[in-house]
Amino acid sequence: MGDLFATSVLALGLLADLGDSIAQFVTTFLTVYILLLFAYVITSWIRLPYRPWLSRVQRFLYDVCDPYLRLFRRFIPPLGPIDLSPMLAIFSLVILRGILDSLIRNVL
Repeated sequence: MGDLFATSVLALGLLADLGDSIAQFVTTFLTVYILLLFAYVITSWIRLPYRPWLSRVQRFLYDVCDPYLRLFRRFIPPLGPIDLSPMLAIFSLVILRGILDSLIRNVL
């Protein structure tokens, strides 16, 4: 009976640790993606000189961020030179990060 209790407590501890690890991974992943979106926006504002490595960085940011931003551009067209889709995309990721973090920590 004592071994079963100890095993159950150990399993619950591992499950709680798994929940914290998953929540931390999701939070970190979404935070990095938000930072990539910020970098994408900043590099789209600034005219950078042509350098091969800068071009690759801009291309990487475009390849990573643009498919997600296109989801929001379908509903929010650009207002002249102002594109509000990155702001809405970042706002939705911040909300999603908070919801998933609390959900994972409460469930696991």
